Amino acid sequence: MYTRAAATTVAALMGAGALVLPTTSAAAGTPAASSAAKPGAPLVVAHRGASAYAPENTFAAIDKARDMGFTWVENDVQRTKDGELVIMHDATLKRTTNVEQVFPDRAPWKVADFTAAEIAKLDAGSWFSPKYAGQRVPTLKQYMQRVSRNKQSLVFEFKKPELYPGIEKQGLRVLRQTGWLDKQHVKKKLVIQSFSADSVKTVHELRPDVKTGFLGTPAVADLPRYAKFSDQINATHTSISADYVKAIHALKGPHKKRLEIFTWTINDAPNAVRAARFGVDGIITNTPDVVRKAVRKG
Repeated sequence: MYTRAAATTVAALMGAGALVLPTTSAAAGTPAASSAAKPGAPLVVAHRGASAYAPENTFAAIDKARDMGFTWVENDVQRTKDGELVIMHDATLKRTTNVEQVFPDRAPWKVADFTAAEIAKLDAGSWFSPKYAGQRVPTLKQYMQRVSRNKQSLVFEFKKPELYPGIEKQGLRVLRQTGWLDKQHVKKKLVIQSFSADSVKTVHELRPDVKTGFLGTPAVADLPRYAKFSDQINATHTSISADYVKAIHALKGPHKKRLEIFTWTINDAPNAVRAARFGVDGIITNTPDVVRKAVRKG
């Protein structure tokens, strides 16, 4: 009854948020290196999990990425009416759950208008395929436990933080409670980012040891300002060039290491090869297998 058209799903995934990660060289010798095709190749990251093959931001999606051999996954974090952090990309529940059927009189079905208990009742898998009927919207705590169990690393995005005052402090608290702010995780397994510069600044001020990233394509002249609080500048692949990547790499971020760039969302071989030749540090993709194969061939 509530299955979305495949084209709608692909369009939503293609236009969605980016993420950031440590450089491939920094990942060498760590589990993350298994996602890179060869030394110097961009790190391949599963966007919202392996979201071309399983419903985004669910356990099924990150499990699928694990089964395909991808260590790094990305998620999106928003807040419920009663203050629980949950894994959801859109500001509404409409596209990726059966909320219209379960709560028909609650339009426009904003995440912030529902309690965690209400969201827990929703089916977050059938919209993608009947195979995934019964998948749920994870809470952040549940998601962190699953990522830990899978021995994966996380790109943590505060989605639309302007809607949720104080979400940065709250998210960091959950990360601390689940063991993700110890030295090992902070150094090798965690990046926090947002499209909001203010949100990235807040994270950097609260936990200066955590890697941060600004999602967007600032003008080259503005890059030094962003480099004061962001370790990465990540841009959509349609907005970058070899010169832009070079300009990013010429700067150092707040941890005095080379500024990095991960580009998104690339789901085909030609654009993956193009970005790799620009020298990007990582590629964010819904189809990590396709991109991995492409950058192997170079």
